[in-house]
Amino acid sequence: MKHEKPVLDARKAGTRLVFSTIRQHAPLPRIDIAEITGLSAATVTSITADLLVKNLIRETPVDAPGPTKRGRPRVNLSIRSEAHLVAGIKLEDRLARLSVFDFTGNHIASSSSPRDPNARSAPDTVAFLVQALQDMLASHDLTPADISGVGLAIPGVVDAPLGHVPWSPTLSDRDVPLQDLLCAALGKPVFVDNDANLLAFGELRFGQGRQAQNFIVVTVEQGVGMGIVINGQVYRGRHGFGSELGHTKIQLDGALCRCGQRGCLEAYVGDFALLREARTTIDSLASAPPDQQLKILLDQARSGNPQAQAIIARAGRMFAMGLANVVNIFAPEMIILSGHEIQYEYIFNDAMIAEMKTLVVQGDNPQLKVQRGQSDSRKWERGAAAYAIDGVAEIALNAGLPNDA
Repeated sequence: MKHEKPVLDARKAGTRLVFSTIRQHAPLPRIDIAEITGLSAATVTSITADLLVKNLIRETPVDAPGPTKRGRPRVNLSIRSEAHLVAGIKLEDRLARLSVFDFTGNHIASSSSPRDPNARSAPDTVAFLVQALQDMLASHDLTPADISGVGLAIPGVVDAPLGHVPWSPTLSDRDVPLQDLLCAALGKPVFVDNDANLLAFGELRFGQGRQAQNFIVVTVEQGVGMGIVINGQVYRGRHGFGSELGHTKIQLDGALCRCGQRGCLEAYVGDFALLREARTTIDSLASAPPDQQLKILLDQARSGNPQAQAIIARAGRMFAMGLANVVNIFAPEMIILSGHEIQYEYIFNDAMIAEMKTLVVQGDNPQLKVQRGQSDSRKWERGAAAYAIDGVAEIALNAGLPNDA
C-alpha cells in the first residue's frame, strides 16, 4: 500500500544511519547512538536488535554487574569484523595488487600479479583479474566462497553506480561494462570505481579523513588523480566524469597527454610525462630497464644533472599550479598527497607547498592542511575494499526487508 512506503523508507534510512554511526564511532552504547543520530531510544533498540540478528554487529559488556550495581550491565556496540571478508584490487599498468580484508578493514592477505603494460581488451582484463584473485586466495588457503564481495580500483573514467568504464589507460576497449563482466565471471558482487576516488574513500573510512568532512586526495603515479570528499561523501560528477585533476588544462596547446588532448596537468607531472622528456635529453635512460628509469632520473637530478633538474623543477611548479586551482575552487579542510611516487621530493617538498600558497587566494590560511597520505602499501586495495564493504553492507542491511514495490 502506498501509505506504507514512507514508513519503510524511514526504517531503511534509520538502519543505514545507525549502522554507519556504529562503524564511524564504535565502540559506543545505544544511548550514544540515539544522541548522535537523533533517533529515539526505542528506534535504536529495535534497529540494533535487527543488526544483531543479521550478525553485522556485536555487543561488548563495558562493566560487569557487581554487588553495588543494579540493572543490566552497560554494553557497547561495534561492527563484527568477521561478519564478511572482501577483496580489494588495484589495477595498474604493470600489475594488479590484491588484498583481502575483514568487515572492519583489517588486513588478512595480499599478493600481486604482473601484467603486460600495454592496454588489454575487456575479456583479457576480466580473465586476468579473475585468475589473479583465485591465485591470491589459494595461496592463503582461502576460496572464492570465503569472500562476500570484490572492490576494484581502476584508473580512468568510471560511472561508479553502474560499474561502467567509458575509458581507462589499462583497457584497449571503450565503454566497458566492467562490473557486470566481473560479477558474471566471479559469481560475486563487484564494485568498481576510479582509483583516486577509492583512495579518498579509504581515507574517509579508515584513514586521515575520518575526522574531516571536506578534503581532497591527490595522487601522483603514471598520471595525476584526485578524489573529492564533500560533506563526508565522495563526489564523482555526472557519470564519473568529475575529479579529473590530471586532465585540467594548465598550458594552451601544450604537451600531448595520454588522453589525446594537449596541455593537461599530468602531461607534465605524471611518470610517463617525466620520462618522455627525459629520454630525449638523458642518454643513460635509453638502456635502463623501464621500471628503473624514474629512479635514475631522480638520482640524476639529485646529483646535479641540469637537464634532470629542469624536468623535475618544472613538474613541481606545474603541480603547485594544479593544487592551487583545487584549493581556490574547493577550499578544503585538508589536501592529502598520495600515490606510489609521492615519496619523491619533486612533488612533496616545502618549495612546492610555498609556491602553491602564492597562487592561492587565501595563501596564508593556517587552517589548510597539506600532508602525506597513508604510508600503508595496501592503501589502494583498502580503499577498494572499503567500497566493497559498503556495497556488501547495503546488501546485508536490505536482507529481510520488504521490497519497495
